[in-house]
Amino acid sequence: ILLILGFLSTLAVIALIAVAVTQNQPLPRNIKYGIVLDAGSSHTNLYVYEWPAEKENDTGVVKQVEVCKVEGPGISGYSHATEKAGPSLAQCLQQAKEVIPSAQHKETPVYLGATAGMRLLRLQNESAADKVLSSVGNTLRSAPFNFQGARIITGQEEGAYGWITINYLLGNFKQVSGWKKLLHSLKSLSETSGALDLGGASTQITFVSKDLTSESPENQLYFRLYGKDYQVYTHSFLCYGKDQALQQKLARDLQATWVDFYFQAVENSNLPDPCFHKGYERTINISDFFKNPCTSDKKKQLPFSQLYIKGEGDYQKCRENIQKLFNKSNCPYSSCSFNGIYLPPLQGDFGAFSAFYFVMNFLNLTSEPNPLALNKVTSTIESFCARPWQEVKTAYHHIKEKYLSEYCFSGAYILSLLENGYEFTENNWQMIHFLGKIGSSDAGWTLGYMLNLTNMIPAEEPAGPPLSHGSYVGLMVLCSLVLVAVLLFAWLLFHKPKCLQKGIV
Repeated sequence: ILLILGFLSTLAVIALIAVAVTQNQPLPRNIKYGIVLDAGSSHTNLYVYEWPAEKENDTGVVKQVEVCKVEGPGISGYSHATEKAGPSLAQCLQQAKEVIPSAQHKETPVYLGATAGMRLLRLQNESAADKVLSSVGNTLRSAPFNFQGARIITGQEEGAYGWITINYLLGNFKQVSGWKKLLHSLKSLSETSGALDLGGASTQITFVSKDLTSESPENQLYFRLYGKDYQVYTHSFLCYGKDQALQQKLARDLQATWVDFYFQAVENSNLPDPCFHKGYERTINISDFFKNPCTSDKKKQLPFSQLYIKGEGDYQKCRENIQKLFNKSNCPYSSCSFNGIYLPPLQGDFGAFSAFYFVMNFLNLTSEPNPLALNKVTSTIESFCARPWQEVKTAYHHIKEKYLSEYCFSGAYILSLLENGYEFTENNWQMIHFLGKIGSSDAGWTLGYMLNLTNMIPAEEPAGPPLSHGSYVGLMVLCSLVLVAVLLFAWLLFHKPKCLQKGIV
C-alpha cells in the first residue's frame, strides 16, 4: 500500500510540474499597433508603437518600434501650398505599412497631433491652417489604417501628454496586485518626474507640486491613473520655443536700433549679433520677418528690405540680450516664472526632452551618468560660442549650416529659460535630466497622446486575481512537494522500515 501511495504521489508531482511547464510556455505573439504623427513647427515625425493585445491595460508594455522623420518642413510650412502638406507624409506612411503586418492595417489607429507651428498658423491665417489639416486628413484617410483624426492640440495638452509619456516609460504609474499591493499601500505614492519640453515654437513645463495653490486654476490639471489622483501644474509658452525665441530676440534687437536704421537712407543694414559665431553672416528678408505672430507686434517701417546679421560670438552679451525676453517685473501671484505666469515651487526630478536634449547632446553635455554642474554647462556653452565660425563649420561639416549656426544661441537660450525663466539654480540643477530615449521609446508627447486616446491607462486599477496563473501553478507544485515530504518524514518517523531497525541493532 505504501509503495502504491508513494508511486501515486510521485505521479501527481510529475503531473503538476508538467502542467506548470506547459502552462508557462510562451504563447504565440498577439500584437497590436498604433501610429502617432507629431506635426511640429519645424518637422513631422511618425511613430509606430506596439503592445501585447492580452495586456492592453497593463503598464510598461507599450514600446516604440519605428520612427520616421518626414522630409521637408513641418506641415505649417505648407501654408502657401496647402495641397502639398498631406502628400509630404506618404513616404513615412509607406514605412509604417512595411513595419505593421498587412492583416492588421485596418485595425491600427493613426492619429496626427499638430503643435505650436500650427497654433501660430491658425492665429496668423485660420483658413490656411484649416486647409493644411484637410490635406493631411485626406492623405491619412487614404492610407490603409484606421484614421482617428488630425487636429491641433493645445499647449496644455502637449505638456500633459509629455508628462504622461515620461512617467509611463519610467514606470512611475506601474500598477501592483496581489500580496504586493499590501506592501505598496504601506508606502507613499510613488514620486513622479516633471516634464520640460522645448520645441521650435513653444515650450512646456509640467510637474506635480504639493504646494500647488488655487491661485491659477487654468494651469492645473487633474488625472486619475490606476486608482491614484495626480494634481498637475502645466503651462505652455507660445513663441518661446527656440526658433521663435530667436525671432523674438532679433525683432527686439532690431526695435532697439530702428531709429538709427531709419535715418540711414540705405537699402539694407547690418545688425551685429553676439549669439552667432564670429565670422558668421545671415540675411533676413524684412517682409517675411514680421509676418510671424510672435514678432508682428514689434513691426517697424524700415528703409531697407533686407537685414544682414553679423556674428560676434560673445556669450555674456548673448545672455544679456536673451534675458530681456523674460519679463520678471510683474507677478500677480505668490510666485511666477515670467510674463506674469503663476509657477509653484519646483519639486522632484525633471526630464528635459526634445530640443532641450538635442542641443545639450550636441554640446556633449548628456554623456555623463550624473547631471553636470551648472557652472560646467555654462562654461562649455561659453567656450563653444567663442569659437570662430569657420572653425566650427569645419569641425561639424556633416551638420546643416542653419542648425549648426544656431547651437550657440540655443544653448544660451536653454540656460536663460531654465535659470531666469523657471528659476533652476546651482542648488537644484541636479534635478534636471536631459532625456533622448527612455528604453526604446523617444521621450515626447506622442506616446502619452496615444495612451490617453486608446484608454491604455485606466482611471481605476483593473481587478485581477491575487496571483498570476504562473505563480498559482508554481505555488501548488511547491505545496504538493512539501506535503509529500511531510508524509514521508512522518511515515519514516512512526513506521521505521526493517532495514533501518536492523541497522540500529
